[in-house]
Amino acid sequence: MLRKFIEFIRQSRNRGKVSSLGVNSSLHGSIDKRAVNSRIDIGCDCLIQGVLVTETNASRIQIGDNVFIGAGVIIDCVDQIVIEEDVLIAHGCMVADSDNHSVSYSVRKNDLRDWKSGGKHDWSTTVSKPILISKGAWIGAKSIVLKGVSIGEGAVVGAGSIVTKDVPPYTIVAGNPARIIREIQLNER
Repeated sequence: MLRKFIEFIRQSRNRGKVSSLGVNSSLHGSIDKRAVNSRIDIGCDCLIQGVLVTETNASRIQIGDNVFIGAGVIIDCVDQIVIEEDVLIAHGCMVADSDNHSVSYSVRKNDLRDWKSGGKHDWSTTVSKPILISKGAWIGAKSIVLKGVSIGEGAVVGAGSIVTKDVPPYTIVAGNPARIIREIQLNER
């Protein structure tokens, strides 16, 4: 009984942080909305166990219907991350549309000081590009999806992969960096 009450309180806190939450969707993870005007829209029949983070007022996380985001997943958005319907993102994955820090040491060396003093990161010094995870895709456990990537409809990303380039529809990719292993045949779709 106490466990259900605690879960009810957690979901109530998170609901106030999302812009829209579809019918029958459950938020068991957490929402870290670091910018007031950022948006998080979640479709119907979703189960969100991971952490959704928005970094700037321009940040947009859009999650379609029937999406699973497993425990330990971090979706970190500076620009835009779109996750279409029927997507599975297994436990421990990271989806980040930004490098999070500048490659320039002279710029990067101040990041920790700024965070510790309660300051905000200067996102203009960091490269970011939108991410699209198309409908029916499956991202295997402990995979990383980096900025600017589009994952095609019905694609599968093997566990532990690092996705640095677009993944064509109905293909299986794996590795570091992720490479095409094979196409998914019509009878497997």
